[in-house]
Amino acid sequence: MELRVPLSDMDYGLEEEQAALDVIHRRWLTMGSVTQELESAFSGFVGAKHALAVSNGTHALHLACLALELGPGDEVIVPALTFVASANAVLYTNAEVRFAEIIGLSDLNISPKDIERRITDRTKAVLVVHYGGYPCRMAEIIDLAHRHGLAVIEDAAHAPGAFLEGRHLGTWGDVGCFSFFSNKNLATGEGGMVITQRDDIAEKLRVLRSHGMTTLTWDRHHGHAFSYDVVALGNNYRIDEIRSALGLVQLKKLPANNARRKAITERYQEALLGGAFPGVQVPFVDTPGQPSYHIFPVLLPEDADRQAFMESMRNSGVQTSIHYPPIHHFTYYRERYSGISLPVTEAVAAREVTLPLYPGMRDEDVDYVLARASEALAAARLRTPNPA
Repeated sequence: MELRVPLSDMDYGLEEEQAALDVIHRRWLTMGSVTQELESAFSGFVGAKHALAVSNGTHALHLACLALELGPGDEVIVPALTFVASANAVLYTNAEVRFAEIIGLSDLNISPKDIERRITDRTKAVLVVHYGGYPCRMAEIIDLAHRHGLAVIEDAAHAPGAFLEGRHLGTWGDVGCFSFFSNKNLATGEGGMVITQRDDIAEKLRVLRSHGMTTLTWDRHHGHAFSYDVVALGNNYRIDEIRSALGLVQLKKLPANNARRKAITERYQEALLGGAFPGVQVPFVDTPGQPSYHIFPVLLPEDADRQAFMESMRNSGVQTSIHYPPIHHFTYYRERYSGISLPVTEAVAAREVTLPLYPGMRDEDVDYVLARASEALAAARLRTPNPA
């Protein structure tokens, strides 16, 4: 069935086409002047001293873990209600993850209180995720990290353009990581960014990003160096110039697109909280700061059949999704960390459904989604088995 309203869509046009063509005409395709321009523009936008463009958001997280020298014997506290890359990046360093609870039904971000409960003498860092572009409780998290001598990594994949207390998300911790995947607020297909205020971390990131080499091909092309040394076991995390060019155009569009996402979110909230959707709960209604409104999550009533709801929406041409199946429920993680129980995370994850949200949505599209959701909710409740 053809979708009338997809879950997400990109704001792409002639500007992105021209930016890509310009790179092709210049005939330099990887880590050149356009990438440097994107890094400068992004660091200025978020207020970070250093910004390094990378090949994707997962690599951004992995580089952050490597730069903080995580390794065997170390533990990192991570939420389970996030995309699996947040935890995978820790394991790539041979450190271990300890999963923490979310705050609750109204705030799906990691709980500072539960972080503190899970700190051991092996804990070296906390990796927080700004779920949906809504700010974590960073002041509390930074305070407990300082008290316990922990580093803080911010997974800000959902949060470009989001602020808390006047500071861009990603700049609170030691390292901030962004994704530019196709469904993100700033989309280049693949790509990402690592930011930091710390000179020592920035230097490690630069070396590790390109095979541990002391100079890049771009440097040698311009005569700034004639050879190179390899000083660390790096890898290839480089972004290409076409994606950097797309990122520059997308960065200019980001404030207006985030503002449109906010307007759509408020339209959803007004309808869903108005009494016509009994039992549906809407997280992040009273969130602090300025979110980026990456996705719109709702919690279905406990007596609703989620699969029936999503099937009904799909049959009406509306795409929905789940953010997220808890990481500790995946086969690999169940086998690696057996017996984990996170009752708050699990209860929320069982009820969560994500409704469409993207800048190109018209008000009539939002109204169509809401109308179909009302019908789908009625159908989902009818199909719920009655207890015998």
